[in-house]
Amino acid sequence: MLKKLFGRTNQSNKEHESENFSDLLENIDRKNMPRHVAIIMDGNGRWANGRGLIRSAGHTAGVKALKRALNAAIDFKLEALTVYAFSTENWKRPTAEVDFLLKLFSDYLEKELNEMDQKNVHIDFIGRVDGFSPGLQAQMDDARKRTENNTGVRFTVAVNYGGQDEMVRVAQTLAREVKMGSCQPEDIDAELFESHLDTSGLPAVDLLIRTSGDMRLSNFLIWQSAYAEFWFTDTNWPDFTKEDLAEAIVDFSRRDRRFGGLSNQK
Repeated sequence: MLKKLFGRTNQSNKEHESENFSDLLENIDRKNMPRHVAIIMDGNGRWANGRGLIRSAGHTAGVKALKRALNAAIDFKLEALTVYAFSTENWKRPTAEVDFLLKLFSDYLEKELNEMDQKNVHIDFIGRVDGFSPGLQAQMDDARKRTENNTGVRFTVAVNYGGQDEMVRVAQTLAREVKMGSCQPEDIDAELFESHLDTSGLPAVDLLIRTSGDMRLSNFLIWQSAYAEFWFTDTNWPDFTKEDLAEAIVDFSRRDRRFGGLSNQK
């Protein structure tokens, strides 16, 4: 029942399977489009296990799905796309898997940066990036600098990121500012707090997508998703397509967002 409330769950039973979602998007008023879409890219391991492959094969396939999703965001003219690539909790995984994921991330930047730049993508990274090797940090810095003046999709990759950790860091920063006298406790409000978040400058998350069937935030963009619309699917991330993203956006456009108020229709 809950999955029916939050989104489509099974590719074979899609309600709008025969519709051309790209065409539908062209007919949606931009005011009903999400400005900021966030994706929890889940199910790489399940995808691999279901095919009798090792987990690394699932992660490799997941990178291809990420490229498809970014290209779809460009085609749909989304303002911002944020993806959950590596969490603060992912360090608990086996060392060999962590090393593979970080190498895959490095290879992705090396292979895809030129194309992203050519497509006017503005790339950024959030989380404790200082927890990575100097070489990987340098790659991220280069990607930021190369694309900082691009005006297309704002593509944010959450790496070594945790929503609770982010809020604790903001609280610590504000506490230091109060201690130094640069602000007073009564000056701290939602706007000031938000300005210290890793995502400062981005709009709030409008649509949060999670693949692979689980229905939780998993410590992702907790503050930013306060009024996000959720869309869940059983599809594993490596199988996620442009049509899936289109379906989620079309579903979003049909929802009545009240932000704690009354429906505009009442």
